[in-house]
Amino acid sequence: MDVTLFDFDLPPERIALRPVSPRDSARLLVAEGHVGGLRDLQVRDLPDVLRAGDVLVFNDTRVIPAQLEGRRGEARIGATLHKRLDLRRWQAFIRNAKRLRPGDRIDFGAGVTATAEARDEEGGFTLFFEGEEPVELLLARAGTMPLPPYIASKRAVDERDRDDYQTMFAREDGAVAAPTAALHFTPDLTDALTRAGVGVETVTLHVGAGTFLPVKAEDTNDHKMHAEWGSIGAETAARLNAARAAGGRVIAVGTTSLRVLESAADEAGTIHPWAGETRIFITPGYDFRAIDGLMTNFHLPRSTLFMLVSALMGLETMQAVYRHAIAREYRFYSYGDASLLLP
Repeated sequence: MDVTLFDFDLPPERIALRPVSPRDSARLLVAEGHVGGLRDLQVRDLPDVLRAGDVLVFNDTRVIPAQLEGRRGEARIGATLHKRLDLRRWQAFIRNAKRLRPGDRIDFGAGVTATAEARDEEGGFTLFFEGEEPVELLLARAGTMPLPPYIASKRAVDERDRDDYQTMFAREDGAVAAPTAALHFTPDLTDALTRAGVGVETVTLHVGAGTFLPVKAEDTNDHKMHAEWGSIGAETAARLNAARAAGGRVIAVGTTSLRVLESAADEAGTIHPWAGETRIFITPGYDFRAIDGLMTNFHLPRSTLFMLVSALMGLETMQAVYRHAIAREYRFYSYGDASLLLP
């Protein structure tokens, strides 16, 4: 498909630079299957919107402080880790990469150093972190939270972001971007959902920085999707299959949870235990197998994520949803408001 079909004009003031507080006071735009079915609510209204027997599926990945600033001699080098290769090696996007050569040593401060190994085809490097301490401890000392470029370009990352950019479900270290739809949830809200008979399950997808890469191709068929590692356990898969068999809806909270569920499902819609890398790229025409709805934030023009929601709801419907959101001054992107899409 022509990538320009997924373009739209977004006023820059609609980009949220901080989340609202409390988290569940964010606005929620509910879209139910057709252009006219739009409701303006708040996230805390979810227990009244969903039905007993529905299940929300969250991503329990934990964001690590994967943004590093260092020096190679006199040259300033920026690194954003995006894919773990082994206990001490990460692939990284590099700023000022022309000043870096294989074998160079980068000092990131706080006693953290890494050697640049092989250069990859996208201009980044494999970094080998020196020493005996786990890399997670090194990053905790020297790293900062890897905020999306459209936020980091407008303000500095600060200590608030260490809490703001982490969901209440975060358990498994490895993401370099947050599963932002789940940022809206609080213990009080999940308790209310439980009382309303709505189930809560978790899967894992370690979100990579590739999620922020623009689609440079003119046609979706020519876009190379980034890979991310994910998993779903046998007991979780069994409970989700049982919920659907009983008439409940499986609703992914975030496109990352959706990607795990769709990667783990067979053609009949049965969800299986699964672990591995997924490059699933969902565009209009895709036949959804595992999910009956999606809660997600508002996405970038021409992004793979806007293509995904257009596949779920229809391009015309999503164009109308986004026009409504912009006109009603919803807040966009990672720290913004949410939509609940029920085809």
